[in-house]
Amino acid sequence: MKTYRPYQPRQAFLLPPSPLDWLPEDHLAHFILETVSQLDLRAITAHYERERRGFPPHDPRMMVALLLYAYCVGVPSSRKIEQRTHEDIAFRVIAANTHPDHCCISEFRRIHLDALGALFVQVLRLCERMGLVKLGTVALDGTKLKANASKHKAMSLARMKKETERLEQKVRELLAAAEQADAQEDAQYGKSRRGDKLPEELRRAQSRLARIRAAQAELLAEVQEQAQQNLEAQTEEAQAEAVLDEMQRINAAQQLAQTQSEPTDPDDDPPPPIGPGPLPKNRIPADKQGTPKDSAQRNFTDADSRIMKDKGGFVQGYNGHIAVCGEHQIIVAQGLSNQAPDAEYFVPMLDRLLTLCGRIPEAALADAGFFSEANICRAQARGIDVYIAPARTAHGEKEPAASESPATPNPCKAAMQSKLKSEHGDALYRRRKAIVEPVFGQLKSRGLGRVSLRGLDKARGEWSLITLSHNLLKLHKARAGRPRGSGPARCPAFLALLPLSAQLCPPLLRHPA
Repeated sequence: MKTYRPYQPRQAFLLPPSPLDWLPEDHLAHFILETVSQLDLRAITAHYERERRGFPPHDPRMMVALLLYAYCVGVPSSRKIEQRTHEDIAFRVIAANTHPDHCCISEFRRIHLDALGALFVQVLRLCERMGLVKLGTVALDGTKLKANASKHKAMSLARMKKETERLEQKVRELLAAAEQADAQEDAQYGKSRRGDKLPEELRRAQSRLARIRAAQAELLAEVQEQAQQNLEAQTEEAQAEAVLDEMQRINAAQQLAQTQSEPTDPDDDPPPPIGPGPLPKNRIPADKQGTPKDSAQRNFTDADSRIMKDKGGFVQGYNGHIAVCGEHQIIVAQGLSNQAPDAEYFVPMLDRLLTLCGRIPEAALADAGFFSEANICRAQARGIDVYIAPARTAHGEKEPAASESPATPNPCKAAMQSKLKSEHGDALYRRRKAIVEPVFGQLKSRGLGRVSLRGLDKARGEWSLITLSHNLLKLHKARAGRPRGSGPARCPAFLALLPLSAQLCPPLLRHPA
């Protein structure tokens, strides 16, 4: 008779002395636990220190580690995270064999979303200390992220008006039919019948009518706010303030460039930081009278999301942007908004890069969607060498020379075409796709091509978590190739690079509008 290996699935056995022995020593879960133990979580723990009464909450370190690991493996759903704490060994190790329910996980993320998103800066600091951020060539790009809303739940203002008229007529007809039915029943049964229960069809029509009217009112209020902002922006004070702000950013960037090129005296004051500028927001189309146009749309599920054109058609979503370092594909800056065109993101993303890294990149690459004369001039004023395609070209083709173009619209476009046509420019720009587009592919391959939270502010916080998880995976991969000490997931070289929590994350940026 053939002899097989022992197999007794119902046999009881003793668990290992330490739950860390359940996983290989180089497993991602060990790395997440070590990293979280070194992060500055005071912005989160301060929320619980205010109230010492009540049942003890879950340890914030465990909740942060659980969320970071979940995003690293592409499990952003709180219900699936709860399920994994029962079924997945890595989740059980991180949760220390406890099982926070999905309401607790979701509420923790909602309360501390800003603080969780700010961890992006701390992880970027770790990447810098591990030598993963060289900041030579940087590529910028954006991708459309699906919102937690259906595009079929969006409605234009013109359709709202038609639907309002139809529903008002339907409500009148249903009310007339209800009154007639009440009169017949009163004649047959008397007037003791209750009349406070509306027919189901009438309730649905009235509730839908109320939602449409509320959406129309929101559109009108937003357009009026836009008009007020336009008036304020046209004043001399606002224009002068915008010019001064731009000059301050340029001066700060120039000081950064000077600091890089010349040895600095340790007694000198550091250059002033470049604050992150606001990202563009979608503007509702309106006429000169401040009335929304019929093409203005509103989504009933997520009012901040917008219908955007993507490669596969139209999606209801947001526009997420990243700046990626070409050496190790580390995301050095990120941002998200609800405006579909990319051009206005270019300079704010460069300012975020300078804010977080404190250095000027050798070159910044972007595709034709970012090209404008203003973007090139503003980036060059900051001392950044930019390479932006003036027009889209077929895959594998070079940029046409200025003399080969049928018409040269302006000198800026001609100069950029000549720059990209040169041997150095062509070789450099060809790296753009290999730097930034694989990062989007890696994010979406983990199921993170959409945001699960609704509203622009929450979507920005979740995009920070998504990009943070990418850098964590890169950091884990880099550490896996270095010598490790004894014991599960012990890396003295890595731990030595981790600074004290108070020195780890300067208050650089949260989630600016």
